[in-house]
Amino acid sequence: NDMAANVAIGSEGVSVIPFGNGAERVLENRETGCSINGLNFNKHTKAHIIRAAQEGIVFSFCYGMEIMEKMGMDIRKIHAGRANMFLSHVFRNTLAGVSGAQIELYETDGSVGAAKGAGMGCGYYKDNNEAFTSLEKLAVINPDENLRSEYLEAYAEWKEKLEKML
Repeated sequence: NDMAANVAIGSEGVSVIPFGNGAERVLENRETGCSINGLNFNKHTKAHIIRAAQEGIVFSFCYGMEIMEKMGMDIRKIHAGRANMFLSHVFRNTLAGVSGAQIELYETDGSVGAAKGAGMGCGYYKDNNEAFTSLEKLAVINPDENLRSEYLEAYAEWKEKLEKML
């Protein structure tokens, strides 16, 4: 994560299309595979690939969020456990920067989050506030408006590469 943080947003042209699996959910079973694009061995380092991988995962997340928004969901806040990719400040800041959503980070993991989501879906909890009251909030990550245009430009370039592959 420290290496990735030393590379500029957009990974200086390196991008990772991370759909080695999961295409059935976001890409309607259109298979792109996983790929690294724009790599120049004279210019780019391991740090560029690490950042590009994290950005690629964020960008695929945001691509899915766009699909949900087209279905009528208004995503302004993301509740996440301090686990997996959310351990990375590069990942969290990129997700907030691209999506424009506030991220609330909790002392939990994905399994508890999935159970809370199921509880909300079946009416066990009246809303997300009730569902999350038992969890310790660790941090709130807001989009950095000064960097937002850089994040959106990097996402647009990634999305253009994905759409050419599709």
